[in-house]
Amino acid sequence: MSTTAEETKAGFEKEISTIFEDQLAVSRQLRKSTVKDRIRKLKKLEKQILHFQEEIKQALYRDFQKPAEETEISETWVVLAEIRHTCKNLKKWLRPQKVDTPLPLLGSTSEVIFEPKGRTLIISPWNYPFNLALGPLVSAVAAGNTCIIKPSEFTPSTNVVIKEIISRVFDKAEVAVIEGEVPETQYLLSLPFDHIFFTGSPAVGKIVMEAAAKNLTGVTLELGGKSPTIIHKDAKIKDSAEKIVFGKFLNAGQTCVAPDYLLVHKDIKNELIEALKRTIKEKFHSDDPETTPYCNIINQKNGERIKDIFQDAVDKGAKVISGGNFSNNDITISPTLLDSVSEDMRIMGEEIFGPLLPIIEYDDLKNAAEIINSKPKPLALYYFGNTSKDQKFIIQSCQSGTTAINDCVIQFTNTEIPFGGIGNSGFGNGHGYWGVRAFSHERPILKQNTIFPSSSLLHPPYNSFKRFVSKMLVKYF
Repeated sequence: MSTTAEETKAGFEKEISTIFEDQLAVSRQLRKSTVKDRIRKLKKLEKQILHFQEEIKQALYRDFQKPAEETEISETWVVLAEIRHTCKNLKKWLRPQKVDTPLPLLGSTSEVIFEPKGRTLIISPWNYPFNLALGPLVSAVAAGNTCIIKPSEFTPSTNVVIKEIISRVFDKAEVAVIEGEVPETQYLLSLPFDHIFFTGSPAVGKIVMEAAAKNLTGVTLELGGKSPTIIHKDAKIKDSAEKIVFGKFLNAGQTCVAPDYLLVHKDIKNELIEALKRTIKEKFHSDDPETTPYCNIINQKNGERIKDIFQDAVDKGAKVISGGNFSNNDITISPTLLDSVSEDMRIMGEEIFGPLLPIIEYDDLKNAAEIINSKPKPLALYYFGNTSKDQKFIIQSCQSGTTAINDCVIQFTNTEIPFGGIGNSGFGNGHGYWGVRAFSHERPILKQNTIFPSSSLLHPPYNSFKRFVSKMLVKYF
C-alpha cells in the first residue's frame, strides 16, 4: 500500500518532534560545556570536511554542475576558514566581560557572560548549499547550542554529503539534518526554537520572521536585494572589469552579494564595456553557454524566470552587448551584459540572481546615489574609484548591509568583520565573533556587597537623608 499524505505528514512531524525534545535535554547539558569541548567538536568537523572533499565537489557538480575549483573557494574553504578562525579565538570571545560600576551602585560588581541560547534552527538556501548550511553551524556549536539544519530540497546530492558529515561528528540530539520541502519547513517553524538563522530571499524571510514571532523566537535574517556597483570616472578600468566579472558570474550570478546592476560614469562607460567584454571572453572562453565553464542555474523554473526578466528588458529597448544565449531548458545561460536599461524594466525592479548584468549611465555621483536610494536597502554596495572624498560621499549617502571599495563579493570571506543586511536585506550578523554572538545570550550578572549595600539607600522608608540622596541622583547621576 502507498503512503498517504496524512501518513507522510505524521511521520516527519513525529521524527522532528522527537529530535526537538531530545535536543532540549542536551541543550541544558551543553550550557556547562567548556571552550575546549566545543573546539574539539569543531576540529572533528574540520577533519570530516577535509575527508569528504571529493564527495563535496562531486555533489555540487551533480546538483548544478558547479566547477570543482568554485566549490573549493566558495564552499569548502569558506567553512574551513570559519572553523579555524573560531577555534583560534573562541576562548577570548567567550571570556566574561567585566564592566564598570556606577557610583550610586558602589560596592557591587558586574560582568557580562555569554551563554548558549539553547535549541537553534538553521534554514539554508540552495545557491551555496554547503557553505551556508555549515558556516552558521560553526557559530551555533561554538556558542554551545543544539541545532537542526534544514537544507534546500533543490540540492539533494549536497544534502546527502552534509548529512553524512554531521552524523560522523554529532549525535542527532545535538545536531540533526532534516530534509524535505515546504511542509517540513513549516512544521519546524512552528516549534519554539530559541534562535533561527535563515538565509534566503526577503519574501521568505518575512514568512520566517512572522512564524518566529508566534514563539517570540529570535532571528538572524541574511537576505538579498539589488546590490549596486558604482564605477566612477577615476576607477581603474581593467582592474574593475576583472573584479566585477568574477563577482557577478561566480556561481552563475546566483550569489546574494553579487553585483546586481552597474552604475557607470558616462566618461568611461564605453571603455568599461569593452573591458568587461574582453574579460568575459578571457575568463569563460566563449559566448556559447554549452561550452562556458561555469555552473548551471539551479533548475528550469529559475532559468525561465531569468529568461523572462531578460526578454522583458529586450522588449522594452535594452541592448544585448554580450551573451544573451540560453540553452539546456534555460538552465545554461551565458554571461550577459545589457545596455540602455531603464527603471521601468523588471530587471531593475527584481533581484536577478542569475548571469545578467544591466548597465546604467550616470553623470554625477548624486544621480547614482539617488538611483540606489530609490530602492530598498541592499545587502551589498560596491564602489570603484580612488578619490577618498567620493568614497566617503557614497558611504554616507547610501546604506547597505556590507560595502566594498574597489572590489566585490570578497567581503563575505573576511572572518574578522560582521556579515549581514539592513532593512529589506535582513538584520543580525554572522561570521566569526559576530556569528557566535548571534547564537549567544549576553547575560548580565550583578553581585552586591552584603555588608553595606549602597542599594539600601534607595529603599523605603524615605527619611530626610534618603530624600537628599534621591535629589542628588536626579541632579548629578
